[in-house]
Amino acid sequence: MTDRKTELARSLAMVEERIASACAAAGRKREEVTLIVVTKTYPASDVRLLHELGVRHVAENRDQDAAPKAEACSDLDLIWHFVGQLQTNKVRSVAGYADVVQSVDRLKLISSLSAAAVRAERELGCLIQVALDAESGERGERGGVGPDGIEELAAAVAKSPGLRLDGLMTVAPLTGPYAGRQQAAFERLMEFSSSLRAGHPAANMVSAGMSADLGEAVAAGATHVRVGTAVLGVRPRLG
Repeated sequence: MTDRKTELARSLAMVEERIASACAAAGRKREEVTLIVVTKTYPASDVRLLHELGVRHVAENRDQDAAPKAEACSDLDLIWHFVGQLQTNKVRSVAGYADVVQSVDRLKLISSLSAAAVRAERELGCLIQVALDAESGERGERGGVGPDGIEELAAAVAKSPGLRLDGLMTVAPLTGPYAGRQQAAFERLMEFSSSLRAGHPAANMVSAGMSADLGEAVAAGATHVRVGTAVLGVRPRLG
């Protein structure tokens, strides 16, 4: 094993242990939670090593980094998640490699994603990003739609060609009533998920929790956790 592969294997094992422990504590089966490794700022070589170590779900948040990385790893059986705030001028590129876009938070983005998916002859999974720090009709500090906007966006995704409504995503808010209360935030997201599934039974994916709060997300019922730093290490400062 290379030094980097050994390092990644050790980190993955530690994260796996955390997820398994959280599942056990919550009375859940380990296979109910999917690990998504967030590979932003790290090279395609790391993605290849992660694949060798069994990782199949990876995430990126900037198209300019993700597109060449996905191309360099196109021979691998990976599921690519786009998790960053997405501008409409990047949609055509993202639709070429992403399997799931987790940051859907406005109608204009949905129509652009639909057109790009149809053009690329692909189906894109979509998660509505919910901002628990947003007032009615507003977007959150870290992207996302306020809770009262979920149903409108979900309905738009569900009827859009080339798109598939997979569920909901959130980022633990830094401000507002849920600041510092990650598990309460994730439990609230699960309530929204339950309501969403009443009208869209297949939209059962709930993406919540990152390196620092994955345990709280698992306890709340998240189906997917997005972990970067705990696997890959502290990211270099950009700029």
